[in-house]
Amino acid sequence: MDITPPQLRAARALVDWSREELAKRADTTARTIARIEAGETVPRQSTLEAIRSALEAAGVEFIPENGGGAGVRLRKDTI
Repeated sequence: MDITPPQLRAARALVDWSREELAKRADTTARTIARIEAGETVPRQSTLEAIRSALEAAGVEFIPENGGGAGVRLRKDTI
């Protein structure tokens, strides 16, 4: 999975979105978001891409594992 459950939870917090809001913007369900965040499922690649696209459009940048741990941040122009 290219977005970890903690990254997803943190990304939602950065943009102050509920699971319902992210689900609406990513064309999925809030239950799917909850299951991904809890690590209960490995989502389809298309679902992850939709989630990533929605969050990136809101200004989230996903930081890959680079020895210091994966993370998220807001783009400078959205702060």
